[in-house]
Amino acid sequence: MATLNITYNGLSSDLPLELDGQVSDGDVRRIAVEVVRSGGAPGLHIANLREDAFVHYVVDRFRGPRGDERIYLRPKVPFGA
Repeated sequence: MATLNITYNGLSSDLPLELDGQVSDGDVRRIAVEVVRSGGAPGLHIANLREDAFVHYVVDRFRGPRGDERIYLRPKVPFGA
Protein backbone atom coordinates (compact mmCIF):
# COMPACT_ATOMS: atom_id res chain seq x y z
CA MET A 1 0.00 0.00 0.00
CA ALA A 2 1.26 3.46 -0.88
CA THR A 3 -0.09 6.98 -0.61
CA LEU A 4 0.01 9.17 -3.70
CA ASN A 5 -0.05 12.91 -3.09
CA ILE A 6 -0.93 14.96 -6.18
CA THR A 7 -0.44 18.73 -6.20
CA TYR A 8 -2.07 20.58 -9.09
CA ASN A 9 -3.19 24.18 -9.54
CA GLY A 10 -2.59 24.99 -5.87
CA LEU A 11 -4.65 22.02 -4.68
CA SER A 12 -3.37 18.84 -3.09
CA SER A 13 -4.93 15.41 -2.66
CA ASP A 14 -3.83 12.21 -0.90
CA LEU A 15 -5.07 8.85 -2.08
CA PRO A 16 -4.18 5.29 -1.14
CA LEU A 17 -2.89 3.07 -3.94
CA GLU A 18 -2.41 -0.67 -4.18
CA LEU A 19 0.80 -1.09 -6.17
CA ASP A 20 2.34 -4.30 -7.47
CA GLY A 21 6.05 -3.68 -6.99
CA GLN A 22 7.86 -0.60 -8.23
CA VAL A 23 6.07 1.70 -10.65
CA SER A 24 7.95 4.03 -12.96
CA ASP A 25 7.67 7.81 -12.80
CA GLY A 26 5.80 7.66 -16.11
CA ASP A 27 3.30 5.21 -14.64
CA VAL A 28 2.77 7.49 -11.62
CA ARG A 29 2.00 10.38 -13.98
CA ARG A 30 -0.43 8.26 -16.04
CA ILE A 31 -2.17 6.97 -12.90
CA ALA A 32 -2.52 10.54 -11.63
CA VAL A 33 -4.14 11.75 -14.87
CA GLU A 34 -6.72 8.96 -14.75
CA VAL A 35 -7.45 9.40 -11.04
CA VAL A 36 -7.91 13.18 -11.35
CA ARG A 37 -10.10 12.80 -14.46
CA SER A 38 -12.32 10.20 -12.80
CA GLY A 39 -12.76 12.15 -9.56
CA GLY A 40 -10.88 9.53 -7.54
CA ALA A 41 -8.60 12.14 -5.94
CA PRO A 42 -10.53 13.76 -3.07
CA GLY A 43 -11.04 17.48 -3.76
CA LEU A 44 -9.28 17.33 -7.13
CA HIS A 45 -11.60 16.45 -10.04
CA ILE A 46 -10.82 17.82 -13.51
CA ALA A 47 -12.72 15.78 -16.09
CA ASN A 48 -10.95 17.34 -19.09
CA LEU A 49 -7.40 17.16 -17.69
CA ARG A 50 -4.90 16.94 -20.53
CA GLU A 51 -2.98 13.70 -21.04
CA ASP A 52 0.32 15.58 -20.65
CA ALA A 53 -0.72 17.60 -17.56
CA PHE A 54 1.99 16.03 -15.37
CA VAL A 55 4.74 15.46 -17.95
CA HIS A 56 7.07 18.05 -16.38
CA TYR A 57 6.17 17.23 -12.78
CA VAL A 58 8.61 15.76 -10.27
CA VAL A 59 7.97 12.36 -8.68
CA ASP A 60 9.41 12.15 -5.15
CA ARG A 61 9.38 8.91 -3.15
CA PHE A 62 9.78 8.63 0.62
CA ARG A 63 9.27 6.08 3.36
CA GLY A 64 7.19 7.19 6.34
CA PRO A 65 8.25 6.52 9.94
CA ARG A 66 6.32 3.23 9.92
CA GLY A 67 7.79 2.14 6.58
CA ASP A 68 4.80 3.20 4.53
CA GLU A 69 5.55 4.37 0.99
CA ARG A 70 4.68 7.96 0.07
CA ILE A 71 4.81 9.19 -3.53
CA TYR A 72 4.56 12.91 -4.22
CA LEU A 73 3.72 14.26 -7.67
CA ARG A 74 4.44 17.96 -7.67
CA PRO A 75 5.36 20.80 -10.02
CA LYS A 76 9.00 21.71 -10.45
CA VAL A 77 10.02 24.78 -8.50
CA PRO A 78 12.27 27.56 -9.84
CA PHE A 79 14.64 27.33 -6.86
CA GLY A 80 16.65 24.56 -5.23
CA ALA A 81 18.41 21.67 -6.87
